[in-house]
Amino acid sequence: MKYIAYLGIAAGLVMAGQGGVDVHSAKELDTKKEELAKKRTQFASENLERYGNHYTMLAYREATGSSELHEHEADVFFITSGAATIVTGGKMVNAHAEKAGELRGTSIEGGERHKLGTGDVIHIPAGTPHQMLVDKATPVTYFVVKVTGQ
Repeated sequence: MKYIAYLGIAAGLVMAGQGGVDVHSAKELDTKKEELAKKRTQFASENLERYGNHYTMLAYREATGSSELHEHEADVFFITSGAATIVTGGKMVNAHAEKAGELRGTSIEGGERHKLGTGDVIHIPAGTPHQMLVDKATPVTYFVVKVTGQ
């Protein structure tokens, strides 16, 4: 039931209002999470739906990822299971262009740490460096809304 609430919040955040309604049941998201976990990689994700100014995905992470910055996309993460610490702001270390509009780096210096657990939501504006730190004993799964054109 909480996944449907997450989707409702996401819809309100991005003011979708166009086209039909998409619902991803808790059972469907749990199945997708298990499929992502079976890939046995530090990070796996699956795009779910694309809309005019945003898209959704499900992400599963078993280890700390690179730092990143999206020049034209805001991120909204809904933690559906597990826990992590996310560092936001500060300066990216060893930043390089991954693709147009997206930078990646090895870490962040001087950022703010936010502990996240199941049920927590975080909004990361476009242009904000961020990095998810994951304890290998506690994988994290999160529903993502990426808002484009920021």
